[in-house]
Amino acid sequence: MNAGVNILAIDAGNSRIKWGIADGTGWLRRGWLATAEADTFGAVLKELPAPACIVVSNVAGERVREALTRALGGVGVVPRWVTGRDEQCGVRSGYADPTQLGSDRWAGLIAAWKLYGRTGRACVIVNAGTTMTVDALSAEGVFLGGVIVPGLDLMRASLDSGTAQLRLRHGAFYYFPDNTADAIMSGAINALAGAIDRMRGYMEETGQGSPLVVLSGGAAALIKPRLNVAVELVDNLVLEGLLEIAKQR
Repeated sequence: MNAGVNILAIDAGNSRIKWGIADGTGWLRRGWLATAEADTFGAVLKELPAPACIVVSNVAGERVREALTRALGGVGVVPRWVTGRDEQCGVRSGYADPTQLGSDRWAGLIAAWKLYGRTGRACVIVNAGTTMTVDALSAEGVFLGGVIVPGLDLMRASLDSGTAQLRLRHGAFYYFPDNTADAIMSGAINALAGAIDRMRGYMEETGQGSPLVVLSGGAAALIKPRLNVAVELVDNLVLEGLLEIAKQR
């Protein structure tokens, strides 16, 4: 697409709907609203330049899809709803059923390949949101597989709801926590960092070299200092992937 064409990318996740509009050379505006407020997305559209292309990743369910469809109905552009595929934008899927891979994970893989594929290194792609996904991408652009674990807030909330005395309070990370709130926060962050480290280890064990960690999502800044490896922090990795999909349609 040329520089004069506006592309609207929408990433509808479990907690937030992130959006961005680009003109083919870079982002013009980006923002977000709570997924629970999906019905108000029409008001967002009124403040944006008219898009010529709309590309959407939705993992938030049918109600959110219906709300976005209604909001986008007045734009006059048929949106592209991204799904996992066998191959797209240079990435090949090794998933047993590629269509079952979440559209956000697929877009994240495409973004990582676009940004770092030229380095010749395999990548561990991490999106640390409501859930945290940890996906393995080979140096040849093949998605090898990945894992899904509860995200930081979900992990902490599970202790609050599933135990009698571990109440959810604000905490911070410490090597040796000396109170319950810090123990819960530190434990959750260590667990998330551990899942990433394990995936890196598996890739090294299977001949993938020393993979680069590509980290995105709301908890990324808390996890990054706990990883003693090369890390690239990318803001809105899914939007970057959606933009690449739109450009190469």
